[in-house]
Amino acid sequence: MTGQDVRPAVAAAVATFLGALALAPVYTSAAWLDPVLIVVLTVLAGGLLARAAGARTWAAVRPGRVPPARVAALGVALVPLAQLLLLLAVLTTLFAPAEAIAGIVPTAASLEQLAAVFADGSAELQEQATPALPLTGLLSLTALFVGLIAVLVDLVTVAGRQATLAGLGLLVLFCVPVATVTGGIGFLALAAPAAGLALLMWTDQRSRLAAAGRRRRDSAGTGVRTAVRTGLAALAAGVVLGAFVPTLPEGSLATGLGGGSGGATGTAIDPVAAMQGQLTLPEPIDLLRVDASVADPGYLRAVAIDEYDNEAGWSLSNLSGEESIAGDGPLAPLPVRQSTRAVTATVDVLEHDDRFLPTLFSPQSVRLDGGDEAAADGWRFDPGTGTVYGREVTSGGLRYAVTASEPRPTPAQLSEAPQLSPDDPVQQLFTALPLLDPRVTDVVAGVTAGASTPYERVRSILEFLTDRGNGFVYSLSTAPGTTGDDLVDFLRLRRGYCEQYAGAMAVMVRAAGVPARVALGYTPGTEQADGSRLITSDDAHAWVEVYFADLGWVPFDPTPIARDRAVELPWAPRAGEEDGPDDRAAAPVPTAPAQPLPSAPLDRAGGGMPGTQQGGTGDGTPWPLAGALAAVVLAGALAAAPAAIRAVQRRRRVAAGTAGALWDELTATALDAGLRLHPAWTPRRAARELGAVLDRTGTPGAGGEAVLRLAMAEESASYGPAAQQEAPPALTDALHTARHGLLAVLPLGARVRARLWPASLVSGAGSRLAVATARRLPRRLRRGSARPA
Repeated sequence: MTGQDVRPAVAAAVATFLGALALAPVYTSAAWLDPVLIVVLTVLAGGLLARAAGARTWAAVRPGRVPPARVAALGVALVPLAQLLLLLAVLTTLFAPAEAIAGIVPTAASLEQLAAVFADGSAELQEQATPALPLTGLLSLTALFVGLIAVLVDLVTVAGRQATLAGLGLLVLFCVPVATVTGGIGFLALAAPAAGLALLMWTDQRSRLAAAGRRRRDSAGTGVRTAVRTGLAALAAGVVLGAFVPTLPEGSLATGLGGGSGGATGTAIDPVAAMQGQLTLPEPIDLLRVDASVADPGYLRAVAIDEYDNEAGWSLSNLSGEESIAGDGPLAPLPVRQSTRAVTATVDVLEHDDRFLPTLFSPQSVRLDGGDEAAADGWRFDPGTGTVYGREVTSGGLRYAVTASEPRPTPAQLSEAPQLSPDDPVQQLFTALPLLDPRVTDVVAGVTAGASTPYERVRSILEFLTDRGNGFVYSLSTAPGTTGDDLVDFLRLRRGYCEQYAGAMAVMVRAAGVPARVALGYTPGTEQADGSRLITSDDAHAWVEVYFADLGWVPFDPTPIARDRAVELPWAPRAGEEDGPDDRAAAPVPTAPAQPLPSAPLDRAGGGMPGTQQGGTGDGTPWPLAGALAAVVLAGALAAAPAAIRAVQRRRRVAAGTAGALWDELTATALDAGLRLHPAWTPRRAARELGAVLDRTGTPGAGGEAVLRLAMAEESASYGPAAQQEAPPALTDALHTARHGLLAVLPLGARVRARLWPASLVSGAGSRLAVATARRLPRRLRRGSARPA
């Protein structure tokens, strides 16, 4: 192995890493960067070691002899194989070391574990929207993806000697944020791949000029100038044209996590909360039977939604699926200062069928009936939102037991809770809001005026929404607004059901600087004769959860729900609750919609989220397999594109049949074969050089004669009268003979390279343009320019 192999290999690795920086906007943090850097360095090291070992092995077996073409081709194929094996070992070390030998060498068990991690990553692709959480499964797929790109770029750059063509691999990396990120992707995602492309072009230019005998200083200078100009052009094009590139809705990696399959029948919760719409109440459906250890259990919580948009309302963000409910330890421990009540319950699923599993607040453990750990592993717990959700499983037919610690804070504890620091992650995440209408912020400022603590601000907002004197009315529908902002319309018209009340309070609490989110689930239902409680679709509900320092999440409910179905929250009484008889019971039972609202945005499941009860696609298509096949087809198309373009170019020249077009095709073939023709040579001089190559290889003289005929025809067409020019059919036959002779003298590896990665596509473009321009000038001008001054 020589420096001619080391320098391109290093350039390929650096360019691949620069191209991978396009993934920065795809993730919420830089946790993906370390595994990507590791796999790129692994591929580089694997290539260098494999090529060095191959060269030394051959030198030891056949000292002083050049490897035959077949041996050289075999060596080219073995290098990426060695890189892939080393890549597999590194991925095992990073993501499945437990069953590997010394944590490095893969075994059957470790490969099975690694496959499980990849499977988790495939599921997370369906669940995550960009920017995605850096989950282990996603990171493993990202590392594998970048590693394969690194192997391809290294192969094309080093073995194929086509560094510029290897830039297609960087294009594949750049397509990931372009296709998945909504809005801008940032300067780094544009500049880094452009710099990688410039480096590959400089490497290509340097190697070609060096092969032509140019001095290193000249080749480096020329290559740098060309590469920098092209890289800057690519960057400028990306900045200017980026705004016109279409992106996927929701900015999703695949589709994101959406609602359950039972949306149309009321057997599942739809994880959105619109600020306007109409609620239909079909005949109630018996969903769950709960046998609790206390007579007054709290809400049965399904999911928390934590992202607010002025147009779309509240929706679900990404969920972390790395923790299974089958694991040891408490799922959602409460802070030590929080007063709690231990509650256990057994839940029998009747008609409920959803990917979100209803549990008591702050579940410590969830155990499926029968203790099947394999089945339990399909249910994951997201600690950020306290949500238990299924991965390719639903709640249909389940029986499960829940142990929980319900928060029971005292007003004194809440009053003493300090304001969170502005740089606290909970404060930053759960107070995030878009730019609100000034009419909303004015209401919040007026309502919370004089409130000095977070608890006082929250209580002020709760009393504003629940005080009957303020004119808020429960209604199954909201009247069409005129302001263009649904939240403004709700605060002005003061009519709605639980989604509007909970959604409005959560926004107002965030605007007051206190972390909040909307929770969806069920009220405790109706007590039965045997002491259990029956929960129906009429019990679906939405409420608010507010975070207090040292206490954690605490529920608040601003909706005027009937008292016999309400959950008692002593720390959050509604305004006037203690005055007079309860007249709320006459109102229709307020529920959260069990079906997608006509006015609500499409959830992230639209068009691709598993919608069947088993989490598959509606037509049974295995999307990960389909995606892999599509990637293979795309990679094959990219690899075959240069050969196809070259074939089209050749057919056009042959169809033209002119001496100039056929000579251009012959010189392009020579360039593909690695034969350099100096731009200053006349056609006759170039024909002598090509003839010498054919003679040295022992090829019969037909090839050399054909080359000479084409050269003479080119000179005659350029400088001689038309009557002396040879007939096109004869020249076409001569071209076929000459091409066959030139390609036949090549070793097998070089012949394959000439056909699959034709160098003429990226080299000599300037000289071909100059010749083509000269041919279009009148003959008298061409002759005049040749005369000495």
